[in-house]
Amino acid sequence: MAEPARLSRVAEPIPVARSARPWKTSAAAWALMPAWIIVVVAYIGTMVWTVVISFTGSKLLPVYNFVGFEQYARLFGSDRWQVSIWHLIVFGILFIACCLVIGFLLAVALDQKIRFENTFRTIFLYPYSMSFIVTGLVWQWLMNPTLGIQTTVRNLGWTSFTFDWAVDSKMAIFALVIAAIWQASGLVMALMLAGLRGVDTELWKAAKIDGIPTWRVYTSIILPILTPTITTATVLLSIAVIKVYDLVVALTNGGPGTASEMPAKFVMDNLGARQNIGLATAASTVMLITVICVVTPWLYQTYFRAQKRRPA
Repeated sequence: MAEPARLSRVAEPIPVARSARPWKTSAAAWALMPAWIIVVVAYIGTMVWTVVISFTGSKLLPVYNFVGFEQYARLFGSDRWQVSIWHLIVFGILFIACCLVIGFLLAVALDQKIRFENTFRTIFLYPYSMSFIVTGLVWQWLMNPTLGIQTTVRNLGWTSFTFDWAVDSKMAIFALVIAAIWQASGLVMALMLAGLRGVDTELWKAAKIDGIPTWRVYTSIILPILTPTITTATVLLSIAVIKVYDLVVALTNGGPGTASEMPAKFVMDNLGARQNIGLATAASTVMLITVICVVTPWLYQTYFRAQKRRPA
């Protein structure tokens, strides 16, 4: 009779570890409370305050004499603001398109298991580690007609060579594009390379067996697989476009004249030198709405739509 009793004791289920106690969860929540307060006050609070001030007639100091949409009417009636919006569109289209193309090509080249891959990856990604101020100063020197590439090439014998885009009113916006592409292409390369390394090798084997050209594999198979990566890179680049300021100040200072004026510089100039807080906050609110319009579809695609697809 002792044997069945022993077997019954052995067959008893192993007790499952209890879940964390509720008080531990509450303690963690309270520990994070300062961070939540900072987020609410420093971010959401300041954004709400900015929107409120944009409906006032504030000049040097913020006041609360509400004037409705008067500041927005002045904003969109300003030639300088309209010029900055046009420059933002040109800069954004060229910057995002070139960064995606160059970043993808660099990622494809590094994905071929070349020698010194880590060295090349570091070299390509290094410009992104620098601030836009440093990037602007570097390219300001390179495009300086008396110090940079133009003088160097002319000293070599090509006396008609010109590369003074930073001081050329027709080419200043493209000088900003070149400098920004040089800095941000490495980030796109890193994202694309991570996506390429996640592609199943069986796809490549099947494509080789079927005799599909390599370029067709990339365009018809690989790029659709990399759609989430491309979307993420596009959102990051778009946000960088909207808030670009330090690169403009360091490279061209918005000039010559208003040849490279940008909305962020318009905001900072009105906050400081022009002492028009109401107009500056109206422009900031427009930029905030633009960022929300850019980020919302990405958030929906990445999180909410993905959750709906998951089985219950």
